[in-house]
Amino acid sequence: MYSLATSRLRVLVADDCPDTRKSMRMLLKAWGHDCRDAADGEEAVRLATDYHPDVVFLDILMPGVDGYEAARRVRHVDPTLRLIAMTGHTGPGDVLAALDAGFDHFLVKPCAPKELESLLRSFADERPLEVAGAMTHVQ
Repeated sequence: MYSLATSRLRVLVADDCPDTRKSMRMLLKAWGHDCRDAADGEEAVRLATDYHPDVVFLDILMPGVDGYEAARRVRHVDPTLRLIAMTGHTGPGDVLAALDAGFDHFLVKPCAPKELESLLRSFADERPLEVAGAMTHVQ
């Protein structure tokens, strides 16, 4: 389990499936993270701009603005965000398309909680924290 003092992340989950958003939000909050969710790519881009998350989980196959386009737009807003593609549909070129769109990681749904926990822990360990007005890097 995470230590809230050093590992709390701001996480955005974008998925057009309400059950996926709800279960991810509940899991992330149980682990001590601050979590927001979006029902589509357009809302994800808006929240990424306003909420300033550390990590963004984006479903690939969302109506309207899909995960690939949302990733490109979010990457333009903040190139340091960690972007994770989540999809239940995988094909031969999906991982390469995700990397080309700016994703850092590619997960196939349903995602195992241990895999999510390990990934988030690695992000939290890398995150710079502000301490007394100075930036420091957590190892």
